[in-house]
Amino acid sequence: MTLTLTFMFVLVASWTMVLCTKEEPMSEDPPLLQVPAVEARSRFAALDDVRLLANGLLQLGHSLRDFVQKTKGQINDIFQKLNIFDHSFNQLSVLASEIKEEEEELKKTTVVLKANNEEIKSLSLEINSKVESILQERSQLQSKVGGLEEKLSGLSQGLVPAEQLAEISTLKDVIHTQERSIAELLKAVREQSDQLVQQRSKIKTLEEKLTFNPSMQETIEKPSDNFQSVTPDLTGYLTNTSANGSFNMTDLPSDCCELFTRGERASGMYTIKPNQSEPFMAYCDMDQDGGATIIQRRKDGSVNFDQNWEKFENGFGDFQGEFWLGLKKVHSLASQGDSFLNIQLEDWKQGKRFIEYNFSLDGPEAHYTIHLSQASGNLPDAMSNHTGMKFSTKDRDNDNLEDSHCAYTYTGGWWFNACGDTNLNGRYIHVRSKGRSECRRGIHWKPTRGASYYLRSTQISIRSTPTTTATSASSETGNFR
Repeated sequence: MTLTLTFMFVLVASWTMVLCTKEEPMSEDPPLLQVPAVEARSRFAALDDVRLLANGLLQLGHSLRDFVQKTKGQINDIFQKLNIFDHSFNQLSVLASEIKEEEEELKKTTVVLKANNEEIKSLSLEINSKVESILQERSQLQSKVGGLEEKLSGLSQGLVPAEQLAEISTLKDVIHTQERSIAELLKAVREQSDQLVQQRSKIKTLEEKLTFNPSMQETIEKPSDNFQSVTPDLTGYLTNTSANGSFNMTDLPSDCCELFTRGERASGMYTIKPNQSEPFMAYCDMDQDGGATIIQRRKDGSVNFDQNWEKFENGFGDFQGEFWLGLKKVHSLASQGDSFLNIQLEDWKQGKRFIEYNFSLDGPEAHYTIHLSQASGNLPDAMSNHTGMKFSTKDRDNDNLEDSHCAYTYTGGWWFNACGDTNLNGRYIHVRSKGRSECRRGIHWKPTRGASYYLRSTQISIRSTPTTTATSASSETGNFR
């Protein structure tokens, strides 16, 4: 390009000199000698020079055009790269803001757990002091009984007064009552100790997350294997012996709906007695649509739901946190008549929705086969293809796939039809996973059409009457759209 321009410059300069050249003027003095006149030089360039100049100019134009086109292409490439950089920067800004919000939430949760830990410690100290006072009273009563026994041995030759016999009987009853109270308090102390262990474990996990660099890993899971040995069982069935006469066993409500009818309005733990069942403790959710018996709750991953058949049949967890009521108890509730299964879900964008099914559950001889038909709700249906399915756990395979064991592969007991379907008892994962196989191992809701929803919290309850309002306070935001 430089050589061509140089050549053209020289050519133009030469042509200019040719054009500017003029004929020499004749002298006005008469010549001394008669010399033949010289032919005048032409004022115009030769045709070959003109052609050469035109070709040079044409080549110069082509070169300039190619140069301009190349320059435009390079400018367009630079603009495309700048657009890509702006888009990547915006994505990084959004990701950084989300990570910051999750870090703040973890800090708040840690503060709450530490406060709960202090409350539990103070409660444990109070219980220990009560146990010590009861033990002192017991020793005093035993000394009194010993004195009365000595009196009885001294009066063995005569008749014992009726008043002393009544006093002895009363003291024995008091001692037995105190022994039962001591046993109950010791049990409460053990439960408080277990809760302290769980709280310490949760605080330690959260502290590790706060010190962990969130930009190095998008998916953070609860170490569920460590919870296997400390997963508590729910309170079992109550009997006349265990009740100690503290309430009338014959006047218990059959479910939480009956409690609501009797006037109870506070959500919490109550004793219920469904038909053909022993009494047991249950958590009742009292709202404007009546009482609902909660059978499952997930909210923070504090309880490992990858349990065996016996655990899922009898129930496990903590009523104040995460728990599974137990298949036996759910069957007794569903066997009383018309039942409605209410499912409330929340995703990681605080989007909340619910769905409610007409519901029935077979007994243990049929592996607790579930029967569902949709009744109402604003959540896409994902359970219709589970109707007629048996319950499966990691040690009992009842799904429809011969060569696979869904409960073992994807964790958690559920009414599996095929692996990868909806599973609300799966592993608790704190951040939405990008891998399909990883998502299937977590708590997710998979409608018949569309993508699966990765969930933050779930609540499953049983009602004897359908809901008339959106009790779940559903929100259209989040991933449910």
